[in-house]
Amino acid sequence: MTNSTAKLSTRPPRLAVLIDADNTSAKIASGLFEEIATIGEASVRRIYGDFTSTRSKGWTEVLSTYAIVPQQQFAYTIGKNASDITLVIDAMDLLHSGRFDGFCLVSSDSDFTRLASRIREEGVDVYGFGEQKTPESFRQACRRFIYTENLLPTAAANTDDAARPAPSLHPPSAAVPVIKRAIAQVESEDGWVALGTVGNQLANLAPDFDPRTFGFRKLSDLVRKTGAFDVDQPKDKAMRIRLKAPSPKKKSDKSA
Repeated sequence: MTNSTAKLSTRPPRLAVLIDADNTSAKIASGLFEEIATIGEASVRRIYGDFTSTRSKGWTEVLSTYAIVPQQQFAYTIGKNASDITLVIDAMDLLHSGRFDGFCLVSSDSDFTRLASRIREEGVDVYGFGEQKTPESFRQACRRFIYTENLLPTAAANTDDAARPAPSLHPPSAAVPVIKRAIAQVESEDGWVALGTVGNQLANLAPDFDPRTFGFRKLSDLVRKTGAFDVDQPKDKAMRIRLKAPSPKKKSDKSA
């Protein structure tokens, strides 16, 4: 293997980042690209919208900071979204170039559901980023979906200490049903399942599952906080969890 081949094999996934400015706040810019950096390399960074509008002013102030290329779309007709159409056309052109390992679609608009599905049909990963109001159809069409509320500066600032709860969208107890479903789908003789295996199953089961949604940076801290699972971490071994056995019901004393 040549040195050049070795370098290519260790290169992070090449990503195309396409942002819908009409449906995304510029406040997430820093958190967005930090999150994308954990997935791969943002080789293409494009944003679509009417930047003559005051609504897009926030983005115009950060474009150069994050090397985002604006794709100006004038709003000639009310109710017609030229930005969405241009984004889709560009996405398909980039897809057929064969140069990308994944796409990051940043929008809360369900109109991009079919685009995400079409990209995945080609065997290319899609990572969605949008607000919690994003329709389920778009969220489920992505390999992984990240709520942009979790990328805001206030949320990031509170996650320096992974075990310390941060502002959350839902209480930890709301995560229990989906974690239980993930455990149930993993074969286990004694009920114990490696936490890493549970995390992988959660990604398959619910693309939008994220411990930060429940106030924690790590899945392990969230699991402990719920109190619904037994946790075991043998020395020098990976953590494992299982469902807690139901508490025995106390028999009430009846008078003779």
